[in-house]
Amino acid sequence: MDFGYDPPERFRTASDQAHEIVARELGHDDFGPGDYLHGLKVMLQSMDYDPHFTEQGRRAAWGQVIGVLRSRAGAFKAMKDNPGFDAEAITSPVVITGVPRTGTTALHRLMAVDQRFQGLQTWLLDAPMPRPPLSEWESYPEYRKTVAVLEARYAAAPQKRAAHHIAAEEVHECCMLLRQSFVSNLWSCGWSAPTYDAWWQCQSEQAAYDYYYRCVQLIGSNDRDKRWLLKNPGHIENLDLLFAVFPEAKVIQTHRDPAKAVPSLVSLLMTLHPTMEEGRADQRAANMLEREVAKWANAVRKADAVRQRHPGKVLDVVHLDFHRNPMDVLDRIYAFIGMDIPDTTRAQFAQRIEEKPELQHGVHRYSIADYGMTPEQAREPFGDYIERFDLVEKGK
Repeated sequence: MDFGYDPPERFRTASDQAHEIVARELGHDDFGPGDYLHGLKVMLQSMDYDPHFTEQGRRAAWGQVIGVLRSRAGAFKAMKDNPGFDAEAITSPVVITGVPRTGTTALHRLMAVDQRFQGLQTWLLDAPMPRPPLSEWESYPEYRKTVAVLEARYAAAPQKRAAHHIAAEEVHECCMLLRQSFVSNLWSCGWSAPTYDAWWQCQSEQAAYDYYYRCVQLIGSNDRDKRWLLKNPGHIENLDLLFAVFPEAKVIQTHRDPAKAVPSLVSLLMTLHPTMEEGRADQRAANMLEREVAKWANAVRKADAVRQRHPGKVLDVVHLDFHRNPMDVLDRIYAFIGMDIPDTTRAQFAQRIEEKPELQHGVHRYSIADYGMTPEQAREPFGDYIERFDLVEKGK
């Protein structure tokens, strides 16, 4: 969250202003192919029409637009400054996906303990560049800026730490690169944006995935001997695009009772609402739950169709199994991806499992009843998906 820019009186006419700010800061004006411009235009128009911004929210939303444009322009500058970054294709990445709040983050961060993997650290998603040595990160202004932005976010909404803690140095989600093409589900999450959402639902994200692939090549160009470990819930809606850019990907799809996972997502997304918008919290949360249930039920069905065309490429992991016995799940995953688990790595896994770092910032508490829906209503759009993976605990 970046509060450093005074927002324009009208967002819809401020596209040129946003580009000028970024060009002035970076000293260059190459934003890459213009496929992102339509999404930016629709999103700026939506920002005038849909949300009831607080003044702080207006500043934060405008700062986010500037920040994402800066990330995009910075990526193209880094590509130009590092010829040959794309000389080698990315082979056999491990990709974690699934409906949000099904354990993707916990699994991702646990597997990232294995130093044979490389991932997308949060600060490098904000400023794509070839990953420098870890010992030098503190010297990069881009790293320090990400740290400051995250601290400002948690100062504005302290409860967000317990719901989904993010650190500049830890691995994070591919969606932070995908949104830099401005055709992304993320632009419907930070504030009310039904106008943009209606447009986005009808778009292809192919150009975003092409950009994402090049950024992954760029960030990993200094570590080509390491295997990629990636994670993004949204990939289940675009498995066809994922396999188009990563034909050899090994995908791990996580599963959890939607009546628990989707309300947890809504609770997470609503933590910033008092900062971003005035009033309508109950109404927005109820509308959001309806939207998220429908969206992720549809995503699961789309993923099923793609999986049938890629047999043997996806491994299923049930959240409850991972919660009860994470080492057994890791053994299954490593057999699936064709890797062993050395004794030293196994000990590191066991230590992280014992420490439970996900709980260090508190427990995320929420109830589906807060959003005017019953568990049965949340499960119904998912059809036989819940039975196939036995996702409902007895008596729940």
